[in-house]
Amino acid sequence: MLGIIGAMDIEVNSIKNRVQNKSITLLSGIEFVKGNIGSEEVCVAQCSPGKVNACLCTQIMLDRFSPDRVINIGVGCSLADDVVIKNVVIATDVCEYDIDITALGEPRGFINGLNTVKIKTDTALSEALARAAISCGEKIHRGTIASGDTFIANENMKREISAEFGAICGEMEGGAVGHTCACAGVSFAVLRCISDGGDESSLMDYPTFKKIAADISTAIVLEYIARCK
Repeated sequence: MLGIIGAMDIEVNSIKNRVQNKSITLLSGIEFVKGNIGSEEVCVAQCSPGKVNACLCTQIMLDRFSPDRVINIGVGCSLADDVVIKNVVIATDVCEYDIDITALGEPRGFINGLNTVKIKTDTALSEALARAAISCGEKIHRGTIASGDTFIANENMKREISAEFGAICGEMEGGAVGHTCACAGVSFAVLRCISDGGDESSLMDYPTFKKIAADISTAIVLEYIARCK
């Protein structure tokens, strides 16, 4: 089974609408839609923005529906000059930039338990998403996606995260989804379409481009599912 998680309704509703033979389960305020898209068994959920929400949703999905792989989709901001609005970023790994136990001698972003800063995504799943994105005619980038509980809209913050983690995209859920999946030994991938530049212009760009960016990420996942036959 394929698990699909997005933070906002615009990121998952069109996928939910494609599910056939659906059953809906409400757990901890999250609607889990299970069924089929073509021959692929899926479970789709909207987690709401933020790392705690993403972790909660992912753990419930893993415990209750047992997907063998999870894709986290949605929109994000650019942290690199060559990554522009409507480009697609497929994570090679994810990190959580707002974990800070440097006072204890660990590097910023160090994740206790996993004992790493960056969590690798599943190579085969990520490559399949990349091929689906190219088939959809999208410009793709591969690299680190950085997650934290802040909407990045500040040039200094953007540059700091980019320099510290080598990240090319910022958002609020992928690191937590990856963290949860890694703890459970479940394959995962994170896909983002760029809605804004992560700087002071974001407050204008994000409302304008978030729906367009969400539609692109959704189309890629649907193409990936179609190619799974």
